[in-house]
Amino acid sequence: MEKRERFASRLGFILISAGCSIGLGDVWRFPYITGQYGGGIFVLIYLICIIALGIPIMTMELAVGRASQKSIATSFQVMERPGQKWHLMGYAGIAGNYLLMMFYTTVAGWMLAYFYKFLTGQFNGLNIEQVGQVFANLTANPLEMTLWMAITTVFCFGVCSLGLQEGVEKVTKVMMVLLLAIITVLAIKAMTLPNAGAGLTFYLLPDFNRMQENGVWETIFAAMSQAFFTLSLGIGSMAIFGSYIDKKRNLFGESINIASIDTAVSLLAGLIIFPACFAFGVDPGEGPGLVFVTLPNIFNSMGGGRIWGTLFFIFMTFAAYSTVIAVFENIIAFAMDLWGWSRKKASLINMVLMIILSLPCILGFNVLSGFNPLGEGTDILSLEDFILSYNLLPLGSLIYLLFCVTRWGWGFDNYLKEVNSGEGVKLPRALKGYFQWVLPIIIIIVLIQGYFNFFG
Repeated sequence: MEKRERFASRLGFILISAGCSIGLGDVWRFPYITGQYGGGIFVLIYLICIIALGIPIMTMELAVGRASQKSIATSFQVMERPGQKWHLMGYAGIAGNYLLMMFYTTVAGWMLAYFYKFLTGQFNGLNIEQVGQVFANLTANPLEMTLWMAITTVFCFGVCSLGLQEGVEKVTKVMMVLLLAIITVLAIKAMTLPNAGAGLTFYLLPDFNRMQENGVWETIFAAMSQAFFTLSLGIGSMAIFGSYIDKKRNLFGESINIASIDTAVSLLAGLIIFPACFAFGVDPGEGPGLVFVTLPNIFNSMGGGRIWGTLFFIFMTFAAYSTVIAVFENIIAFAMDLWGWSRKKASLINMVLMIILSLPCILGFNVLSGFNPLGEGTDILSLEDFILSYNLLPLGSLIYLLFCVTRWGWGFDNYLKEVNSGEGVKLPRALKGYFQWVLPIIIIIVLIQGYFNFFG
């Protein structure tokens, strides 16, 4: 039996786990959802949801990973009692990780493409319509999108193939430190723009009128689902890192650290986007187009815009790549746990497979744009995201939760002992009732309400 690899340092574990959850959800989705749901009041509810919902489930993924010393592919098999069926979750987890990467590699490729376009001055002198056209041209061109997706896939599997300490840990540490440095510089720059104060007021002061326009429940639900999705919980993408750490530190304290870094990046992204939108008279609640159409226009009209645009998109690329590398590490671990493949073999075969699996998402924007799987205006990316975000993530989280806190699974006492092994903040036993009765109901509500919102 090959010995389980280990992180070289605690900082490596925290930054990589945070890197897994820091992705486009923080930087792309968080600001525009905050804009739609009343600014400061949404941020406050979101923070409560991270504490009440996100951190507990993160401790469960990490605990199952550390106790089993396996990825989600085989962790439940190792821990369940004879005759139980928890291991079926392994298949859903494997599917979830592949599915996430089938569209995430494309979006990560967009970030890299925009970084390249800003770096080489392709946005210089374009007017507002022409900037919007750049994104339309990119998505209409399957070859260009495939190129950026393939570079992303080859680079990230290449990093993973070098090993946990020499590849994943070293590269992610550098990317995360640069990411935190760049986002801080961009936030300071944005806050010094003219009229930035109005953007900060919109972002940080609660606006109850806007909350009532959307409905109080709608706002709470949006905050719950954002808290849920931003930490990428439910498909074992965190559990793998639990399997690589020792028992020196307890998992509750480490989960708080990871969630804190993730949340700090979300909040800092808002400090870039809202002041910039208000300085240039743009609606910050305008949805996903914010990053690819609105922000390039803002950078274009700023002094030194090419530099700021290049910095912003290298930051976005790092945010995307930290997630891709973390999930690819998971995918490689599946092959190593299930079939005993070497790391190099698992990396190479999955790299080819992933490039092929990512093609439907790319073709959905052009060649297959007539295919609207979930009704008018939807594409293959929406279908893949729907299966993952509205189904596998909440269901997976529910299964982790029930496995950890009920007597039919691993059991609350075993889970608590694993979480509290080592130094750090202890998880109080008093939360048992909340974990057993309240949390499952919250997750079921997120699941059902998600369907209502999507199809209603």
